[in-house]
Amino acid sequence: MQTIILAAGRGSRLGKDTPKALLEIAKDTTILDTQLRNLATISSIEALVVVVGFRSELITKKYSDLSYVYNDRYDRTNTAASLLLALEKTNEDDTLWLNGDVVFDGDILRLIQNNPDNNLIFVKRGSCGAEEIKYSVDRRGAVLNISKTVCNGLGEAVGINFIKKQDLPTFTACLAECTPADFFERAIELAIERGVSFLPVDIGDNYCVEIDFEEDLHKVKEHFSE
Repeated sequence: MQTIILAAGRGSRLGKDTPKALLEIAKDTTILDTQLRNLATISSIEALVVVVGFRSELITKKYSDLSYVYNDRYDRTNTAASLLLALEKTNEDDTLWLNGDVVFDGDILRLIQNNPDNNLIFVKRGSCGAEEIKYSVDRRGAVLNISKTVCNGLGEAVGINFIKKQDLPTFTACLAECTPADFFERAIELAIERGVSFLPVDIGDNYCVEIDFEEDLHKVKEHFSE
């Protein structure tokens, strides 16, 4: 299994001059630190790539032992483009990918082992705001729609996803059809239309926050201080 971390964006809503992946959420601990620590506990991960863009040198210097893909259009593209760049330069293998601004409990990743034969979208059931990626399901319980504009969504997609090797070519082709402004969730919807199935996996009580705004960062810092 390979892992891709999407950390190319500027995070303009936070107004910081550093990539969000480098934001400190505890003393001497960045978002990326926590992600790497959690990923290190999964023995089946054989390769890891980080997609960088905005002020990429800050990340590559601090984590010089990692492998990188550079999105030179980070200021004009969204996560679909970053993920496509990474997949074009990595192996065709089972792939876990996640946004570079997600702080989460490592136990979430172990849920992959409970669903080894499915493509997975990790979700948090319940009400969520307008800016969250929401999802709906079909009669079989598989994901039907996933975007910010889903009506009557069942909850939030938290930004951690997994796809099996056999479905990766179709998904990659769908990423290539996305517009520069699209999130990778648009490619998920296109893949679903072509018969690729994704199972929503509820993270339950596990902690998981995507840091988009200053209030998110403040809440995460409070969580870690406790």
